Amino acid sequence: MAVLVQEIINADYAFVIHTTNPSSGDSSEIYAEVFPPTTQVVKGLGETLVGAYPGRALSFICKKSDLNSPQVLGYPSKPIGLFIRRSIIFRSDSNGEDLEGYAGAGLYDSVPMDEEEKVVLDYSSDPLMIDDNFQKSTLSKIASAGHAIEELYGSPQDIEGVVRDGKIYIVQTRPQM
Repeated sequence: MAVLVQEIINADYAFVIHTTNPSSGDSSEIYAEVFPPTTQVVKGLGETLVGAYPGRALSFICKKSDLNSPQVLGYPSKPIGLFIRRSIIFRSDSNGEDLEGYAGAGLYDSVPMDEEEKVVLDYSSDPLMIDDNFQKSTLSKIASAGHAIEELYGSPQDIEGVVRDGKIYIVQTRPQM
């Protein structure tokens, strides 16, 4: 086991990208979830996306042949966002979770040095919900990053990242299982 020490980016949104749609197996589609701040996308830190937090993230698909036309599948309902000031996080090696026949899921964790602030979210003024140009631009950037990483590694990828001030930051990628 290894432990990665990594700077936390105080995210506006966090996301998870699957460069092959896990629901349909369609390799021409990128599927993501976004949380305001995680192609699921959420607001704030990605722990509300990948952890057992209630609610849905914003989800979308995007054809690799047209990365500028993301299609929103579902809107977010996560009531809480996690935010943190500049800090570091300690992450154990999660690759064991994906080893065939290995019951490692749940043994790995990410632990921030400082405590996150839990914020009740209000989506009514969030630009990802109310500004069509911002939404299209942000989701297209996320899909484009996923496509570039898949091209780089030559296989479908499971990617985690964040958006901060309109810039995309990738914090983890691994082969999509």
